[in-house]
Amino acid sequence: MTPGVSAVELELRTLFHRLNNQLGVILAHAELLEAKAVDDNNRARAAQIVGATLDAMSTARDIRRRTESIEP
Repeated sequence: MTPGVSAVELELRTLFHRLNNQLGVILAHAELLEAKAVDDNNRARAAQIVGATLDAMSTARDIRRRTESIEP
């Protein structure tokens, strides 16, 4: 374990890392769907997924920052 880092903090970091990786995969697929969409309706749906995924990544980042700043 990293000096000065509790087991809970290490587990949270690992979970946020996994979440960000999973959201990155979703984002990549949504961007691909958006680029290859054959009509405006499908393109708009894919764009909504891209936007929502970016929002989720931002939220996860904010949560991670706030949990890192909490003093034990």
